[in-house]
Amino acid sequence: RKSLLSEEDSRLVVKAIRQAEKSTSGEVRVFVESRCAWMDAMDRAAELFFSLKMDQTEQRNGTLVYVALKDRQLAVFGDEGIHKKVGTQYWNRLVADMLRDFKGEQYGKGIAECVIQIGNALHTYFPYNSDTDRNELPDEIVFGR
Repeated sequence: RKSLLSEEDSRLVVKAIRQAEKSTSGEVRVFVESRCAWMDAMDRAAELFFSLKMDQTEQRNGTLVYVALKDRQLAVFGDEGIHKKVGTQYWNRLVADMLRDFKGEQYGKGIAECVIQIGNALHTYFPYNSDTDRNELPDEIVFGR
């Protein structure tokens, strides 16, 4: 449901996804729902990552930003290609930064900044190649319950 994020926040996030993907062959998706029914947001993010078929990118460089707004549960799940390059500490730092923005109720800004940081990391390790790149996954935010 779009009501989880304002129109403006949604636009900000989609713009960030498109900007991030301009400089990399990597893919970034954002999934937003109100509550995380799982004990662990990372487990939920992993489940969604695979159900959205994000593991099917050629270089295994898809990254999912998972947000359960009402529960303030966040996770960033990167496929093995990018995870090997940046590691767990990097994802944890992104989540901490997002939480800081969320405290000020700046949800769109927090998610968009996170996406841009991921884009920068993807650009470093998986630079854009105009000959081979194609947008393998949709840029729209996926809304859960």
